[in-house]
Amino acid sequence: MLGATGRPIKPYSLSLVQKVVRLRGMESALDYHTARALLEWQIELGATDAIGNAPIDRYALPDTAPKVKKPAAVQTAPEKPKQVDPVVVAKAAANGAGSLDQLRAAMDAFQHCELKRGARQLVFADGTPGAQVMIIGEAPGREEDREGKPFVGRAGQLLDRMLAAIDLDRTQNVYITNVLPWRPPQNRDPKPEEIGMMKPFLERHVALAKPEVLVIMGNISCQAVLGKRGITRLRGKWEQALDLPVIPMFHPAYLLRQPQMKRQAWADLLELKARLEGT
Repeated sequence: MLGATGRPIKPYSLSLVQKVVRLRGMESALDYHTARALLEWQIELGATDAIGNAPIDRYALPDTAPKVKKPAAVQTAPEKPKQVDPVVVAKAAANGAGSLDQLRAAMDAFQHCELKRGARQLVFADGTPGAQVMIIGEAPGREEDREGKPFVGRAGQLLDRMLAAIDLDRTQNVYITNVLPWRPPQNRDPKPEEIGMMKPFLERHVALAKPEVLVIMGNISCQAVLGKRGITRLRGKWEQALDLPVIPMFHPAYLLRQPQMKRQAWADLLELKARLEGT
């Protein structure tokens, strides 16, 4: 059987025709042959399946489908990374060192001081461990950073002459270190937080070196050991810190810039010599 377009139309049962009639709401107004013709016409248009028993007026539907509200996403705050206190880490590392070699290794492994990233190497100490006198400088300079030893530039040469004047020598009876083991950029002053995080290592250094007297040179050393600055006011006066007698002195680098202050420095050296001879 052919349709109006000449395409074959397969026969449909009466029940399907009746369903189409019901869908159009015209069961009482159409006979079988009229309904069949309407069915063939819809098939030619491509409507080959009945999808519901009730008619739908597509023209009466809204232009846009109602938007379905998505459930609100549960926002969870990102987990903040745990902040590490470098002072706590430094204390644990320093207290775990049982010797000067172990302390050096612990300081070299310490990763929380930004100065380490800009320095060539760790400047740990020089001189004779266990000596009667321990000198604490401020921080390495360019020459110290290059050679890995404290007080090796012009300031170090002046220090050696000052010590020799009162019969002291780093190769025999003096041990030398710095508050900071890494050179600050452009030799700037160390920041308070840098001093604070490295102080546990300095305190452990003194405990392991076991000197009888501490000589602290410059404002930075006074701040780290005594907790105060003002070297001009503090110099030459004995203090007590880290369970040891402490005498502040001008830093040799300062004496190179201000040679007129060498007289006061000589007086401080004599004070140190008197103390050593009296012990």
